Amino acid sequence: MNTMKGPGLMLAQFSADAAPFNSLEGIADWCANLGFKGVQIPAWDRRLFDVEKAAESQAYCDDIKGMLAERGIVITELATHLFGQLVAVHPAYDAMCDGFAPEALRGKPNERSAWAVQQVNLAARASRRLGLSAMGTFSGALLWPYFFPFPQRPEGIVDIAFEELAKRWLPILDACEESGIDLCYEIHPSEDLHDGETFEMFLEKVGGHRRCNILYDPSHLLLQQLKYLDYIDIYHERIRMFHVKDAEFNPTGRQGVYGGYRGWTDRAGRFRSLGDGQVAFRPIFSKLAQYGFEGWAVLEWECCLKNQEDGAAEGAAFIRDHIIRVTDKVFDDFAGTGADRDANRRMLGLGV
Repeated sequence: MNTMKGPGLMLAQFSADAAPFNSLEGIADWCANLGFKGVQIPAWDRRLFDVEKAAESQAYCDDIKGMLAERGIVITELATHLFGQLVAVHPAYDAMCDGFAPEALRGKPNERSAWAVQQVNLAARASRRLGLSAMGTFSGALLWPYFFPFPQRPEGIVDIAFEELAKRWLPILDACEESGIDLCYEIHPSEDLHDGETFEMFLEKVGGHRRCNILYDPSHLLLQQLKYLDYIDIYHERIRMFHVKDAEFNPTGRQGVYGGYRGWTDRAGRFRSLGDGQVAFRPIFSKLAQYGFEGWAVLEWECCLKNQEDGAAEGAAFIRDHIIRVTDKVFDDFAGTGADRDANRRMLGLGV
């Protein structure tokens, strides 16, 4: 067993154009004052981080680590979700995904995808220079427009999509292997990897690649009505990152999982600040401790009601109070008999 590290904060939802959220130094000061010990850096946000420079310059990476260390902060992981999203995009989503890429690449899906692959590879090299072991991402989606089987999906379309997805990601996984980085796919609706079945299909297509792993976020599983505790039992060997995010699902006679095209405040399923939703975090932290999870508990704040700064302040304390400092002794050792092999055989009536 291992004692989880934390609390950490995913910075993507907090970076902004105004101080203190427009620089890594400023946001690190703010995080430290709230009690966070780590930050997960969005590799696409150049206000905070230059992924190209980090991939090539050890001095740049050392400067960042040193600046954070002065504030009692470390980098938990790099996040590459927006890059990963662009690795595989169905044409129906081209226009909406164009904003994730540089302006010169918009309307050019092939060039955009090639750029995204390059950015994920740069982030893997940057992660190595930063001394990290894992990196988060999205898988992208070729199949998502067909997630509901009506009109009936043509036979073979799922296999073709996952074969293509694996073809695009295998070179990236190999690059992560070269850098010693676990690539952790956030299991997430709108991604082709959105539950256990789809992760298993992808894992098979990439030959069980050891760098193909999971970013576990129970909020996305709750909103799909998966058994998110069983998910840990099944996939704990592949869970290498953890987003601590809450959600609630309150179906009505008018809507359920699909939400009726309503906005976040009016959906049956909503993201909530930690402690305000329905996710049972104590058994989650217990299971992850039981299985020896070695990573960070990182708050990814999303809530349709609460102010984000209040959510962050409450979230730091929430995570700190849920981390289990694992025991180094067996609780009933006081009653141990210290029997040896011969004594054990005698107790079983087997003789010595």
